[in-house]
Amino acid sequence: MGQIHELNGILADQIAAGEVIERPASIVKELVENSLDAQSKRVDIIVENAGLDSIRVIDDGQGIVADDVELAFKRHATSKINSRQDLFRVQTMGFRGEALPSIASVADVELTTAIADATAGRTVHLRGGKLVANQPAPARRGTDVRVTELFFNTPARLKYLKSPQTELARITDIINRLALANPQVAFSFTHNGKEIFRSAGNDNLQQVIATIYGIQAGRKMLAVQGTDNDFQVTGFVSLPELTRASRQYITIMINHRYVRNYALTKAIIQGYESKLMVGRYPVAVINIDLDPVLVDVNVHPAKREVRLSKEDQLAKLIAQTIRQRIAQENLIPDVDADRFTPQPDPDLVDDLNRRLNEAAASYGVDQADTAGASSAAVTSPQPTSTAKAGADTVDSQIPAPVIIHQSSELNSARMKEFDARYQDESLPALFNDSGRPAADSQPTAPVQTENLELDVHDKSDQETGRFPDLQYIGQLQGTFLLAQASDGLYIVDQHAAQERINYERYRQEIGQVSADQQTFLVPLVLNYSTVDALTISNHADVLASVGLHLEHFGQNSFLLRSHPTWFKEGQEEDTVREMIDWIIKDGKLTVQQFRMKTAIMMSCKRAIKANHHLDDREARALLHRLPQCENPFNCPHGRPVTVHFNDRDLEKMFKRIQEAHVPYADDFDDHDF
Repeated sequence: MGQIHELNGILADQIAAGEVIERPASIVKELVENSLDAQSKRVDIIVENAGLDSIRVIDDGQGIVADDVELAFKRHATSKINSRQDLFRVQTMGFRGEALPSIASVADVELTTAIADATAGRTVHLRGGKLVANQPAPARRGTDVRVTELFFNTPARLKYLKSPQTELARITDIINRLALANPQVAFSFTHNGKEIFRSAGNDNLQQVIATIYGIQAGRKMLAVQGTDNDFQVTGFVSLPELTRASRQYITIMINHRYVRNYALTKAIIQGYESKLMVGRYPVAVINIDLDPVLVDVNVHPAKREVRLSKEDQLAKLIAQTIRQRIAQENLIPDVDADRFTPQPDPDLVDDLNRRLNEAAASYGVDQADTAGASSAAVTSPQPTSTAKAGADTVDSQIPAPVIIHQSSELNSARMKEFDARYQDESLPALFNDSGRPAADSQPTAPVQTENLELDVHDKSDQETGRFPDLQYIGQLQGTFLLAQASDGLYIVDQHAAQERINYERYRQEIGQVSADQQTFLVPLVLNYSTVDALTISNHADVLASVGLHLEHFGQNSFLLRSHPTWFKEGQEEDTVREMIDWIIKDGKLTVQQFRMKTAIMMSCKRAIKANHHLDDREARALLHRLPQCENPFNCPHGRPVTVHFNDRDLEKMFKRIQEAHVPYADDFDDHDF
């Protein structure tokens, strides 16, 4: 008897699910992408216990024809491609027909759906890949998918899930990326009854960025747009002053599909050139529109990675687009004078919160429901939770008290939200008491969200233009130069300033040197591993273009008899090895790139250091040459050259402008509540 046999369908689905369904976030991603393919305008994600107990996705899309509902759970059943040609012109999020059967094979799934103008919908229930029920359901256009008991029949996979907090963070990250890729869709995300995220769906990408990363971050984003014959690049990138410690805040979309691509991420960073600090990365949301023929999305079942044709061309376009946009900005950072404003004592804040809770209780409101709201009133402007009223009353929103610390907060988003509550206090109920969609509810109801004012950082009103005409005042501690302009005080880091001036001069000088060679007295022997030696051999022509003519000297060794004359004396061998290590790491090396790196090294070593006192003539000469630089805002390593105190900052610090009184608990009488 033979030993080879065909696996049954359920076992095959469970094996395939290991590639598609890794964790709760994978289920959310697949279900929401199905909703997007169904042309949904609103998608609601409801999760319990970080997805371990329940995941529910409700949309207002096209729905599924009743006869196709059961077929949708068959492996490789899809409505999105029909032929081999379609596979190379994929324009939908999904196309493999694996998501629903993979989810159903490792969980309990109930799907309710209906198409427009249908007299009835359809509900299908599967558990562990087996059909439990297929019956009529109330007609409501769209699809409602509920997933429970995840990995109940594959406990080994359940064991390797992370903590609920980690899994919730993964789900939130997926929803954030999908919202950034589809600003025209209204998303809402609720966890354990608490709304975590909501987007307006008004096709305002900058507003979505502000919702995810904060309003202040949204105001420091710059719109970018670049086009060539094959690609159109659009999106937002942050000013160099807004950075993060990892690349995770860079979002890249190909035809509005979130993907991971190291080359394109690197191109975004290169667009900033030397304006970023070492180890710091920008916030960026970039979408690339291209012909589907130029991208292969059929690389991995999860569709996180893609293959691109003309990737180098696209990378250059992205870097050039960002470089040109940032070059238009005044990049001198302003000092935040608000940090000098007195803050309330934490003990008094706690006392105020306690009294707010007591006041709420006196009105018959459960303290457990208002504890988070009263804390949010003082500490963070988060949305208030919904408090449960009595059996004879409808649900009502209990607004948290709004405490104003400064007069400028009267125009804040928090105040606008508070005012909006009394203009329209009711929204259509999407669910009945049993948790199912209400028969007359339509997820297409307008989403009540504020229209954030996100004026991008703008200093165009400065009379001095892109960089001010600085008038020297004096030197501080032999390190900083104090100067003034028509718009306030400037503090200049003398080392960073001269480093920038030197860098732009050396960059030109190194580019003008001849290709003359200096012969080594004793040839230099370079030994590498087999893999590295093959890489070096493949790029021998690139090394020769920068003056490194390597000769094979054994299996994995090379001989170098001469070097360019512009190498720094005493550092010839280190420079050669650094150049070769770079080409091993990146696979590419150009004359321009290496000369830029050399210019950075030379400019730093030959710049004045801290605690070096300058006379007035030297200081004025430094401030005179700085505005002549192509980029006078940062040293080549990304550190700021100068910071700015505007007149208002100075007046606030010296209390010439009085802030609104900071409220403390003793300021309130009992009747105030």
